[in-house]
Amino acid sequence: MRKLTYILFFLFSGASLYAQYPGYNPVADLAKFKTDFAASTQKINAIKSDFVQDKNLSMLSEKITSKGRFWFKKESRVRMEYNHPFQYLMVLNKDKVYVKDGQKENKVSANSNKLFQQINRIMIDCMQGTMLGNSDFKTRVFENKTSALVELVPVSKGLKELFKSINVIVDKKDFSVTSIEMRELSGDNTVMRFTNKELNASIPDNLFDIK
Repeated sequence: MRKLTYILFFLFSGASLYAQYPGYNPVADLAKFKTDFAASTQKINAIKSDFVQDKNLSMLSEKITSKGRFWFKKESRVRMEYNHPFQYLMVLNKDKVYVKDGQKENKVSANSNKLFQQINRIMIDCMQGTMLGNSDFKTRVFENKTSALVELVPVSKGLKELFKSINVIVDKKDFSVTSIEMRELSGDNTVMRFTNKELNASIPDNLFDIK
């Protein structure tokens, strides 16, 4: 359980609570943004993409870069396959989590641990467009001509003790996620960028099977 929780932590990165974001301004009409965001994300039923993940450890001068493939399908299903520099698989299917690391397999219920459940929900909320309604966070929204930046600051005890904030950048054309960022209280940072996105791609249900 400890290793699995750490791997989920490893996925994200962010910025400080009072950070200003060069090139972005606060959204003038937040109510309209929320309405447009909800309407657009309701149209996205599936996402297939590549991803690049950069991990910056406070004790190392060089970042750790990983690459892989990503799939999302409503409701609450995510599959991530790391293929460089190591092989690693993680599947989220509602409240179940499956991890394969080499020959080792691990299956757990997200409901077995509150913090684990909260972290599981972060990824799902980012993909389903429900992050603005997550009561575990206080939110601020910024924008420029092409994208919006949603800053999620943890207010729940478990997340607040680990992370300063999570930033989610979305493309204003379709409100799909282009990157997820988080800064841990430890000083470590991670950025996950999604590229070559295919929205509403045909994805078989068995890709998310956890037996």
